[in-house]
Amino acid sequence: QVRLVESGGGSVQTGGSLRLSCAAAGFAYRSDYMGWFRQAPGHEREGVAAISISSGDTYYADSVKGRFTISQGNSERTIVLQMDSLKPDDTAIYYCAAGRYWSVLRPLEAHQYNDWGQGTQVTVSS
Repeated sequence: QVRLVESGGGSVQTGGSLRLSCAAAGFAYRSDYMGWFRQAPGHEREGVAAISISSGDTYYADSVKGRFTISQGNSERTIVLQMDSLKPDDTAIYYCAAGRYWSVLRPLEAHQYNDWGQGTQVTVSS
């Protein structure tokens, strides 16, 4: 059973920054991929960024390229999402996820992941 715990959400004004962290525990590493997804009210859950733990390869949604950076944290199986130049459209609940299988064909698609954190709210005001 994978347990994912997010931290670091909050409220900022347009142009501000936030840093999200996700720590994974309690599993034999089933997947090489971890990612960040978000869901705003009335919208489907969308992929924001993903990372291959073994290679460090990263993947970003077009809407966040150049503003968000996903990386591995200092502890094993910890990932970080640095969010800069935040916009009101970034307002959502952000979820950390671990992949369904070792290899993930399309890392930004939610159905490729089956372990999810509880989510953390990010609010960007204009």
